[in-house]
Amino acid sequence: MNDADDDSPVAMRPSYQKYEVSNRKSLIDGFGAFAAESIPPHRKIGEIRGESISVSEARRRAAGLQRIMIVEVSPRKAIDASRSADPMRFTNHSCQPNARLQIRDGRIEFYALRPIAPGEEITVNYGETHHEGTLACRCGAPGCVGWL
Repeated sequence: MNDADDDSPVAMRPSYQKYEVSNRKSLIDGFGAFAAESIPPHRKIGEIRGESISVSEARRRAAGLQRIMIVEVSPRKAIDASRSADPMRFTNHSCQPNARLQIRDGRIEFYALRPIAPGEEITVNYGETHHEGTLACRCGAPGCVGWL
């Protein structure tokens, strides 16, 4: 019997989620995205998807919030992932990240910078944020700049 003949349900991850990622409490902030399997360096981990909105609407929604799941993908368009089921939406900031966020063709993609071990929190450097240096960084990395 081959897999095509098997009627048992199979948990499928979306095609844009290349590696298994779980969400749980983070020592950095709130919830985090954690590798559920080994992730090799320079490989795409996955993406986040969400509601496509204007940048002006994104900035209106973000005003006054400390936890945001909005990414500006162009000068006019942003993605609000606050209602998304994608596990990468919980990716926290680190001043010494193990992954990077890349905007490509309006998609928000994450790539490993180095090998990421199972159970390790996946982090990216947020770069410039709407907080404009007013939110304390909690990454705990050596050389942490202290603010986002």
